[in-house]
Amino acid sequence: MMVRGIRGATVVPSDTPSDIATCTKELLVSILNRNGLSTDDIISVLFTCTPDLVSAFPASSARDVGFSGVPLICAQEIPVPNSMPRVIRILIHAYTDRSKNEIDHVYLGEAQSLRKDLDQ
Repeated sequence: MMVRGIRGATVVPSDTPSDIATCTKELLVSILNRNGLSTDDIISVLFTCTPDLVSAFPASSARDVGFSGVPLICAQEIPVPNSMPRVIRILIHAYTDRSKNEIDHVYLGEAQSLRKDLDQ
C-alpha cells in the first residue's frame, strides 16, 4: 500500500453549523466511496475554510461519520481577493493500493469550478 493525498472541496450555502456539518459529511463520504476507502485507511485530514466560514469546525462533523480516531485539524485559507466564498477544502492522507492517476479527487457542486482540469 502507498500513502496518497486526496483532495476535495465543497461550497457551503451559508455560514451555519448545520450547513457546514452537512456539506463536510457529504464531501467526506463521497471521497471515501469514490476511492474505495474506509476510515481505517485514513492517516490524517486537513480541513481549510475560507475566512467567511466561522460558525463551526468541519472536523467536528467528521467525527459524526466515523473519523473519531483520525487526527484532524482545521485552518483558514488565505483571503485571496475575489476568490470563491464559503469553501471548505479537504486534504486526506490515506493508505491505498491506487496509483496517483487512479485517485478520485472530489469537488462537489460549485466547487467543481475550482478544478476544471479534473473530470468530475
